[in-house]
Amino acid sequence: MSEITPPSGAIPRTAAVIPAAGLGLRLGGGTPKALRELGGTPMLVHAVRAMARARAVSLVVVVAPPDGVGKTRSLLDEHPAPPGVTQLVVAGGATRQESVRLGLAALPEDVGVVLVHDAARPLVPVTTVDAVVEAVRAGAPAVVPALPVTDTVKQIAVPAVAGEPEPVVATPDRALLRAVQTPQGFDRATLAEAHAAHAAGGDATDCAGLVERLGVPVVLVPGHEEAFKVTRPLDLVLAEAVLARRRPPS
Repeated sequence: MSEITPPSGAIPRTAAVIPAAGLGLRLGGGTPKALRELGGTPMLVHAVRAMARARAVSLVVVVAPPDGVGKTRSLLDEHPAPPGVTQLVVAGGATRQESVRLGLAALPEDVGVVLVHDAARPLVPVTTVDAVVEAVRAGAPAVVPALPVTDTVKQIAVPAVAGEPEPVVATPDRALLRAVQTPQGFDRATLAEAHAAHAAGGDATDCAGLVERLGVPVVLVPGHEEAFKVTRPLDLVLAEAVLARRRPPS
């Protein structure tokens, strides 16, 4: 798909891509993680809503399992987006990296800013999403929300067998470390180039990492504690607590 340069002075359109084609069964119960309910609503719907509430986002593309496109489309039809925001569902690939690439390929040509967001981060505040978009629009080719690392981190040489002792080789200075979140924001041409250059490079879990390999600068903006990733049962309990706190008093 060729890129279109917006007219001089025009603000490029912004779209969000949400890869949700993986099984993600670590939460248990045999249900794909993105479809696990949070406050009675599937996490995927919460993630889509988080992107759709942003001032700049006019399109949300959900990349679903190839055999689950119809089910995902029906789910989103039950939870329509706000006025002015379109929801699109496309089939994903075998890896997250491939799914993001397929989501990019589905974007209209007038989209110039792309957000890539984890379906498992359903509670990211709209202020964080807006901050990422604003930084890209201000000229940064790649923007990632992040938080300082509060735990001391140990580096090992190679992963050991689960449960086995792992020798430590270094203790990085945590003041120089950041825990990254999503949505990650990109100039569309930069992200497309990064995916094209590393199409055969395995499964990247971080699009910003692909951009870094191009030698293109990546910048960080402040993340938010509520943008945590729901991966294990305890995370689900915490997410329910955050939702309960957000609800207006009855």
